[in-house]
Parts: sequence; C-alpha cells; structure tokens
Amino acid sequence: MLAISERIEIPDAEIEIQAIRAQGAGGQNVNKVSSAVHLRFDIDASSLPDETKQRLRALSDRRISKDGIVVIKAQRYRSQEKNRDEALERLRALVLRALATRKPRKATRPSRTARRRRVDEKVRRGHLKDLRRKPDP
Repeated sequence: MLAISERIEIPDAEIEIQAIRAQGAGGQNVNKVSSAVHLRFDIDASSLPDETKQRLRALSDRRISKDGIVVIKAQRYRSQEKNRDEALERLRALVLRALATRKPRKATRPSRTARRRRVDEKVRRGHLKDLRRKPDP
C-alpha cells in the first residue's frame, strides 16, 4: 500500500513492478543482475478519486502515456530494493503534484502612487535619451 496523503492510498495490486537490467556502465554487476525497476501504473484502472485521475492525466509529464499509463524507470542504485523504493517515491511525488491546487489569482490594480512613479520614470528616461542627441546647430 503506497500512502499518498492521509486519505489517498494506492493498493500494491494496482502498481506493476518489473525488475530489468540497468543500462550503461557497471561491468559484470550490470550485465548479470536485474537491479533496475520498471514501474507501471494505469491511471484509469486505479482506485484514485475521479478528480485526481483527471488532474493526473492533465499533467504534462513525459512519464504519462496517451493511454493514461505512468511508466517510471529507476536504475540509480545497485540494489533492486532501493530502486523499487525510488520508483514508488517518484510515483507518489507525481500524484502529489496532481493533488496540489493553485491559489486563484486576485485581480489587483496599481495604486495612484505607483502609476505616478512609473510615468515619472518614463519622463526621466526620455530626458536622459534627449541628452544623448547631437545638439542642434
């Protein structure tokens, strides 16, 4: 059971984890041991709330396919268990990112003083540019 928040959890049955061989240099260990982990999570078939599913699908993340399947590959560590934990933590972070709501923006207007300051600065810059001109003959 992967705990996302106090009220949202993902059962282990919904997360498919497969051990694969890691890429890159590493010598005999990489060639013989399947220490990397490939995690697959189907958003639509999960027990997440519908609103969370929609937000998760709306995220622009390359790990989420068009079919709504999250694919995470973890191969940082030499141990399969550490890579498994890292993949699960990345999934948790992804779902948490989908849960976060942005605070709505309040429309504000600049104060009279701020507007005056802006115009004064524009006039000052204009005078400075006038001084750069060649003098009239």
